[in-house]
Amino acid sequence: MTSRLKGKRAIVTGAASGIGRATLHLFAQEGARVLAVDRAAADLDGAVAAAAATGGTALAVAGDAGDEASVARVVERCAADWGGVDVVFANAGVSGGRVPLLEGTVDQWQEILRVNLIGPWLLIKHAAPLMIRQRSGAIICTASVAGLRANAGGTPYSASKAGVISLVQTAANALAGTGVRVNAICPGLIETGMTRPIFEFARQRGTEGKIGQLNPLDRHGLPAEIAATALFLASDDASYVNGQAIAVDGGLSSTHPFTAGGRR
Repeated sequence: MTSRLKGKRAIVTGAASGIGRATLHLFAQEGARVLAVDRAAADLDGAVAAAAATGGTALAVAGDAGDEASVARVVERCAADWGGVDVVFANAGVSGGRVPLLEGTVDQWQEILRVNLIGPWLLIKHAAPLMIRQRSGAIICTASVAGLRANAGGTPYSASKAGVISLVQTAANALAGTGVRVNAICPGLIETGMTRPIFEFARQRGTEGKIGQLNPLDRHGLPAEIAATALFLASDDASYVNGQAIAVDGGLSSTHPFTAGGRR
């Protein structure tokens, strides 16, 4: 490994599985001390143990990314144990399923927005003051291609991720001149615990080979590919990248709908 995050102190939410777990491992391998956060305490312990087995430094903290007291405790823990915060990856999220637009409930919308949108804002709210004092810091939020265009997720999920994109743009400008960068990653179809039903259904039907066929790479993505983008944004290599929503989707968001035969 290249130790691109050597000496950095990082927080990763949603770290027990999928994109968060892959990022936890990569950050630790690249030299960061990582505070790993998730509601799934048992799975989180396993993720942290796996990161430590590769020589990385990681601590597990059970917490709810959408609860302010919980987020505040996480940031305070990082500052108390390691003296500050250099990188935060607000990755925790929930999908909410594919409930039709007119059949959704207020409770469903509120829970999705609480975790997916209010959660990243809370991490910014509590971590940014420490970063401002340091005159440096990288904040990364997981958005989605569903926040860019329709039909990549349920309505409340898509709205929450569009909100994340706006949040990083407005936060980057609100923190102008502080040395703190704020960016978002917009994953396409990635095989994670959240998307597992899609993959399992396709495999049961024998259509696994069609997963990801709508993007130019003609395949789905892997959590490690999103983690690699998070590593770039967390590192000094991205020192001039700010207020951006970077699509990592195999090219899905680069085009309008078309018939598959028109590509070949």
